[in-house]
Amino acid sequence: MPIINDIPAFHAFLTTNPNSRILALCGAGLSAASGLPTFRGAGGLWRNHDATRLATPEAFRADPGLVWLFYAYRRHMALEAKPNPAHHALAALARQRRKFLCLTQNVDNLSQRAGHPPSQLRTLHGNLFTLKCFNRRCSHVEHNNTADPLVPSLAPASVTTPADATRPLPLVDADVPLVHIPASELPRCPQCASLLRPGVVWFGEQLDGALLGEIYEWLDEGPISVIFVVGTGAQVWPAAGYVQEAAARGARVCVVNTEVAEETLGPEDFGFVGDAAVLLPRLLEPVIGSTKDDGTFE
Repeated sequence: MPIINDIPAFHAFLTTNPNSRILALCGAGLSAASGLPTFRGAGGLWRNHDATRLATPEAFRADPGLVWLFYAYRRHMALEAKPNPAHHALAALARQRRKFLCLTQNVDNLSQRAGHPPSQLRTLHGNLFTLKCFNRRCSHVEHNNTADPLVPSLAPASVTTPADATRPLPLVDADVPLVHIPASELPRCPQCASLLRPGVVWFGEQLDGALLGEIYEWLDEGPISVIFVVGTGAQVWPAAGYVQEAAARGARVCVVNTEVAEETLGPEDFGFVGDAAVLLPRLLEPVIGSTKDDGTFE
């Protein structure tokens, strides 16, 4: 039977080999304590829209204004949020253990803002604050654009436009209906004038090949002692495959999530049920020390 909710047992295992290699696979549950909606599963809704149906190239072609409103909302919420103790704990682990790599499916930039060393972080699904041209023949990419709003029509509060001085665009207030935004009012590429799009991986798109290559190079460098699976059901490929890849290299699985399916764990694996922002600092305390009042670590 797997080891469930036994923190002392995990501490004993974690401290057995201080030079071991550690992998983490993180999902939306990592940022839930920061107040960000997870849009988990096919039923995740934003203003009665299926979030998974908005996150596609086809949806962007059909109604780029609606898709940009969805991502402008997510950008605004991510900028308003703060990294929680789980983000800080993983960043502290990276600083303490150079043989630690974190793979995140999150696009909210909170791990980066927690000070996670870039060399030990791989963003599988891109970043909300990267913009790229929707024209495949154009190579324009812009990183770390935190403007809020990107353009007036995507303002988080009610704003007006010259075309209609009374037209509200209440991005955050879900009680007020959104209005159609024409393509002429959306972010444009400075090189070719095509529409810009969020620099995230949409459904139906391939993950970055160079990034995947870097991950497999790291995996093949040697045995792995443990893979943390944090805030994710690890059901989406290729992310789900990393659990199997780590296990094939000797790793014990440590799931930290609000739900843990014991039947998916091996007899020597660990499962911890609850909020990652509470559990991860406790699980990693022998390596990173105690949390400070602001949720960070020494």
